[in-house]
Amino acid sequence: MVSRRGFLKGSGLALFGVGLMGGIPAFMAEAAASEKLSLPYKRKRVLVCIFQRGAMDGLMAVTPFTDEYLQVARPNLLVPAVANGKGNVLIDLDGRWGLHPNMKAFEPLFREGRLAVVHGIGSPNTTRSHFDAQDYMESGTPFNKGTASGWLNRAVGLLGHDAVTPFTAVSLTSALPRSFYGDHPSVAISNLQDFAIQMRGNPAVVNTTAKSFEELYDQTSAGLLRDTGKESFEAMKVLQQADLRGYRPAGGAVYPGSPLGNSLRQIAQLIKMDVGLEVAFTESNGWDTHFNQGTDNGIFARNVGDLSNSIAAFWTDLDAYQDDVTVMTMTEFGRTVHQNGTGGTDHGRGSCNFILGNNVLGGKVHGNVAELAVENLEDGRDLPVTTDFRGVFSAVADGHLRISDDNTLFPEWTGTRAAVMKI
Repeated sequence: MVSRRGFLKGSGLALFGVGLMGGIPAFMAEAAASEKLSLPYKRKRVLVCIFQRGAMDGLMAVTPFTDEYLQVARPNLLVPAVANGKGNVLIDLDGRWGLHPNMKAFEPLFREGRLAVVHGIGSPNTTRSHFDAQDYMESGTPFNKGTASGWLNRAVGLLGHDAVTPFTAVSLTSALPRSFYGDHPSVAISNLQDFAIQMRGNPAVVNTTAKSFEELYDQTSAGLLRDTGKESFEAMKVLQQADLRGYRPAGGAVYPGSPLGNSLRQIAQLIKMDVGLEVAFTESNGWDTHFNQGTDNGIFARNVGDLSNSIAAFWTDLDAYQDDVTVMTMTEFGRTVHQNGTGGTDHGRGSCNFILGNNVLGGKVHGNVAELAVENLEDGRDLPVTTDFRGVFSAVADGHLRISDDNTLFPEWTGTRAAVMKI
C-alpha cells in the first residue's frame, strides 16, 4: 500500500513521464472519461514567470533619459525623450526613467500602480555566459552549478500542501525548464490543444513508463484512489472537455500571434479552468542583440512590443482573476552601456525586470542606479548589479504565494528582500 503523498507524486510523475509525444495514456483518459465532471479545486494564487532568454538590454527598455553619460555612450542607440522628428519618443514615467515607446501597453498598468520595474537587477555571479547565467538564475544558486533543483520547483514544495493536481506547476514550453527541475511534480505542455506534454531533461521522471504507473495504480486501494487519483482525473476531464480552440479572451483582449502571446493565452485558460494551477512558466526568446539592435524600430523594438502587448492582453483577459495572479519577468543579465561597432550591445551585467499584480508596489522604478559615468560602471563598461535577483524573487514569492522560507527557496543566500510588494 502506498501513501497518499506517494500516490499523488508518483501518479503525476508517471502520467507526464509517458506523455512525451502522444498526450494522455489511453487507460488514463478512459478512467477520466468514466468519472463525473466536477471542479474540485478552489481558486489559487498563481505566480507567472516569463524568462527573457538572451539577455535583455534594460537600459533601452527603461532608459535613464536624463543621464548625459548614456547619451554619449549610445549616440546611435538612444531613443529620444523629446520629439525630434526622427521617430517615436520614450514614455516619461517619472522625470528620470523613460519606457520604450513600443511598450506603451505597459503605461496604463504603471500609472495605475499595478506594474513595477526593478532596475540594476541581476546575479552576483559575474559570468557573461548565457548558459551559465540562465542556469544560475533558474537554480537560484548563482555560485553552485551542482544544485539539482530549480527555485520554482522548490517553491512548489513550499506551498504548504500536497499537489493533488498534475497542473500545480506548468511550463508552456516544449521541454521542462531548469526552474522546474526537482522532486515536486511539474509539467511542460507545448500546446494545450494536442496535449503535447514533455518532460525531457527531468531526472526524476525521465525513465518512468506507463507500466510503472499501472503498477502503482494496481497497488492502490479503491478508497485511496477515490481520495487522491480522482483529482488528477478531474483535471484531465476539464482539459479534455474544454473548448480550447474556441476560447474567447475576456475584455476584448487581443493576444499577439507570437509564441509568448500564445503561451500566455493558454496560461489564462488554465487559470480560468480552476485545475489547480499555482506556478506557471513561459519564455520569450531573441534578446541577444549584438547586431542591428535598432531604437524605436528593429529587433529590440519588436521584442519589447511583443512582451508588453502579450502581458497586457493576458492581464485584461484575466478579468476577475487579476487579484489571484502576479506576473514577473527575468533575464540572465543585461547589455553593455556603450554601443558596439555593429549597431548593437554586448553581454553586460545589470538589467531590469517587470512585476505586475494588484499586490505589487507599482508605479515606481525600484533599484539603485547611479549616473553612468565610467567610474561608476562595473569593469568600466557595465551597469552594476545593485539588486540581487533573489531579493526580488523571494519578495514576490512571499508577497504573493506566502512562501517565507528563504533558506530553502534560495540556499546560501543571506540578503534582504526587495520592497516590491505591498505586504
